[in-house]
Amino acid sequence: MTITPSAARTALLEQAGKRILITDGAFGTEIQNWKLTEADYAGNLGFSRDQKGNNDILALTAPHVPESIHRAYFAAGADIAETNTFSANRISQADYGAEHLVRAINLESAKLARRVADEFTEDDGRPRFVAGAIGPTNKTLSLSPDVNDPGFREIDWDFLVEVYREQAEALIEGGADFILVETVFDTLNAKAAIMAVRHLEQQLGREVPIMLSMTLTDLSGRNLSGHTVEAFWYAVRHARPVTIGLNCSFGAAQLRPHVRALSQIADTLIMVYPNAGLPNELGQYDELPATTAGLVHEWAEHGQVNVLGGCCGSTPEHIAAIARSVQGLPPRQLPQHQTATALAGLEPFVMA
Repeated sequence: MTITPSAARTALLEQAGKRILITDGAFGTEIQNWKLTEADYAGNLGFSRDQKGNNDILALTAPHVPESIHRAYFAAGADIAETNTFSANRISQADYGAEHLVRAINLESAKLARRVADEFTEDDGRPRFVAGAIGPTNKTLSLSPDVNDPGFREIDWDFLVEVYREQAEALIEGGADFILVETVFDTLNAKAAIMAVRHLEQQLGREVPIMLSMTLTDLSGRNLSGHTVEAFWYAVRHARPVTIGLNCSFGAAQLRPHVRALSQIADTLIMVYPNAGLPNELGQYDELPATTAGLVHEWAEHGQVNVLGGCCGSTPEHIAAIARSVQGLPPRQLPQHQTATALAGLEPFVMA
């Protein structure tokens, strides 16, 4: 079967060849600023469970909230909008009794982001992109939740692939350019998401470009399933992601060595969007926009990144400061490597 290449991939690569691109910032902490009540979240959809904190449902019950946040990030200089769909999958929405609304949530979230992106593009002619965000779910394929039964898994591979495919299909139908598999704490979960997108490509007959973003769980540079950033890259390189990178984890200061390591080996765009520092004892993020911008500026100055943005605690002010700090700096050049067999256990292994 012939798969039609993605025009969005071509357009993003063209823009990334000219300058460092900017993705948006946090949604969760921005939504918290609205001080919404449970009734605001639930709307008139007749839920039997409390919806407060179900940020994804706002696409259906209070779309003006995510729309306002999208507009603020684009106005701050973002080139890429990530849909407000981090937990808009059947597994996560089951906690709210809203799994039957997964398709509608993703479809409307993507339509909303697409509309705002196109409005900004029409206004100034600069291309804007929409990344359909897919979170890791709250289940893991690699680890048992029962310390007394190491072989036990709450879900299996085929189920997770279908969960991801369902979400990705609605995001693409709604107008997303890419599927962003983000906050990857389990590499096997990410591989299930890749498989889901490949199934969707066969269904649609066209390429659906993937973005992948790993999250680190300790300062040694590993995710929860134990993979280093180098091993993670070799485990997912076959997916030909349009971007690979890191998000959430820690602040930019703690990510420095891991960004450098990934930038040296990945022959695709590097996208990094760290938290606004480390949370304080109240769980709040205090790092000022100028501080975050100064830290990521170092990565750009050393030619290590192609796309920058923010995760937890970041605001439109952080994104604006980041955009200003890298304006005029040349984008990272993709490394050229000799052909070699690269394998990945928890550590990378390269055969000559």
